This record gives sequence, structure tokens and C-alpha cells, in this order.
Amino acid sequence: MIDPAYPLFYTFHFYLFGVIALASALAFVTRKSPVAAALWLVNVMFALAALYVMLDAHFIAAIQVLVYAGAIMVVFLFVIMLLNLGHPSEIADIRGKWGKGAAVVLGLILLAEIAVVSGTRVKPEWVLPRGEMDRLLAEKGAVGVVADPLFTHYLLAFELTSILLLIAIVGAVALGRRAEHHVEPVSEESAHAG
Repeated sequence: MIDPAYPLFYTFHFYLFGVIALASALAFVTRKSPVAAALWLVNVMFALAALYVMLDAHFIAAIQVLVYAGAIMVVFLFVIMLLNLGHPSEIADIRGKWGKGAAVVLGLILLAEIAVVSGTRVKPEWVLPRGEMDRLLAEKGAVGVVADPLFTHYLLAFELTSILLLIAIVGAVALGRRAEHHVEPVSEESAHAG
């Protein structure tokens, strides 16, 4: 028998992790320091992983933590360190009225799109038949259910994403090296004169 308090417990925690994810995402886009922004993004990834666990997608939750919160964020932090962005007070934000106004308009447009999409009816072909997930899990296992479509139908998108990440890393290294070449060495005479 299911505990009558279970739906309330589930609903409360589902919305709690959703609010944590949204608040962390807002903190992510409003930070001046790129390192602080990256850490807020890690918090978003963990909140999403908790939501996946609540949806009984344990494998996706584990991959979310291992791949995104782990590997991808380490790559982001290395890119930030390679770019050597300096002290957070030196990083420019959008400070004018026009920049803030454009951000507000863009936010309202995105909220309107979310409202329109959430109002659409779920089509019958989008819903799996009853027992289909159990059949797939018994036939392919938890990993096979995710890996089969990923490496067959979506292989091109998967490979393009990995190439895009590789290009981003190479670009960050190139920018970091270019910044190193522009730094003029300090001679001993000028160091002693100061």
C-alpha cells in the first residue's frame, strides 16, 4: 500500500529541485566572475540530476553528474583559466539602460514561448504505450535503452557536439597563447628603477 503522504512528498521535492535549478541558473547568468558562474552551473546540473532521479531515470541522472557536472565543467574551468580573464572587477557587464532593457525584452519573449509550449496538448504518438518501458528495459537493459538511439538515430548530432567541444577547447588555447605573446617582458633595469 502506498503511503498517502508520498504524492505530497514527491511534489514538494520536485518543485523544490525545480526552484533550486531556476535560482541557480539565474545566479549563473548574473555573476561577474566566470569561476563563480561555472560553480552555479554545477549546482544547476546537480538539481537536474535530482529531478531525473525523481522521474525514475537513474542512469540519466548518473550521466548528468558524471559527464556534465564532472567532465564538462572541468573543461569549462580549464578554459576560464587559460583565458586568464583577470579580476572580477575588471570584467565588463552590460550596464546601460539599453542593455538591461534588451535583457528584459528577451526574458519576456522566452517566458511567452514557454507559456505557449506548455499550453500545447500532448499528442498520442508522443506517449509510450503502457508497459513499453518495462519491455525495453527487459530487452535491452537500462544502458541499452539510452545507448541504442544515441548511437544509431542521433549519432551525427552526438559526434557534432563532441567536435564542437573540441573546437571550443582549441579556440581557448589559441586565445590564451595569443594573450601570452602580447605581454612584454620586464627588463632588469626597469625593475630596479621602479
